[in-house]
Amino acid sequence: MSYHNPVLLKDSVDGLAVKEDGVYVDVTFGGGGHSREILSRLGSEGRLFAFDQDEDALANAIDDERFTLINENFRYIRQFLKFYGVRKVDGILADFGVSSHQFDKAERGFSTRFDADLDMRMSKKNTISAYSVVNEYVFDDLRKVLFQYGDLRNANAMANKIIEKRSESEIRTTEELKEVLRSFLPKHKEHKILAQIYQAIRIEVNQEVQVLEEFLLQTPDLLHKAGRLSAISYHSLEDRLVKRFIRAGQFEGEPEKDFYGNIDVPFKKVGGLIVPSREEIKENNRARSAKLRIAAKI
Repeated sequence: MSYHNPVLLKDSVDGLAVKEDGVYVDVTFGGGGHSREILSRLGSEGRLFAFDQDEDALANAIDDERFTLINENFRYIRQFLKFYGVRKVDGILADFGVSSHQFDKAERGFSTRFDADLDMRMSKKNTISAYSVVNEYVFDDLRKVLFQYGDLRNANAMANKIIEKRSESEIRTTEELKEVLRSFLPKHKEHKILAQIYQAIRIEVNQEVQVLEEFLLQTPDLLHKAGRLSAISYHSLEDRLVKRFIRAGQFEGEPEKDFYGNIDVPFKKVGGLIVPSREEIKENNRARSAKLRIAAKI
């Protein structure tokens, strides 16, 4: 099964400041690269829980008594850790976005390189698919998805074109969607704009923004004092949410203050923004847009 090198492997795990007897969570297991690195730094008393909603990831489960893989969306992190008797952990690692395996598996519909059914679900349990978004969303909702999640200036015109075409016949595959939007894909920018369109639909299908917010809001209560959050983002929307939450404990506005005017925030940032080296980007093109932020629970 094709799972490529995990992005920012050493930096992200270093950011956890792993203690040998600590309890850690990898909320985006994928091919297990980050989890294996965490386990290599744990002693016999340490424990690692991993989450992945994609059924394909189960094939990569690690045979180690210190390790537990939970086949669920990490938005449910608190309730599943509680199920396993865990209320507090020493570190949480998150590598958001789509795994290389998901991009490379043509039938999943994530990649601009292949023709496939409009799917883009990270879990087959999802009731919404790319087909639903493209064929069933009303104009305002479709336009909003393309503009907010894809940063597409032509979102209005694109939404109109999709609705006009689907009134004649359903748009069933990624190739059909590409043909519908062909006039918005100039040769020198075709791949870039197509990637933005796919990203927008994928984020909507998997509720990635809502999931990220729900997850981040749970992290302060789950972490011990001085426990670490190590989060890798791939687009500005994700990174902005992570950055604001670390800085202010919320996603909009200024941080809350106590009676004496002291800022009341759950985290302090550890170091600055970390991005991949040129060498890593050369070896793994997926790393090019990665941004790592690390924070410690106050």
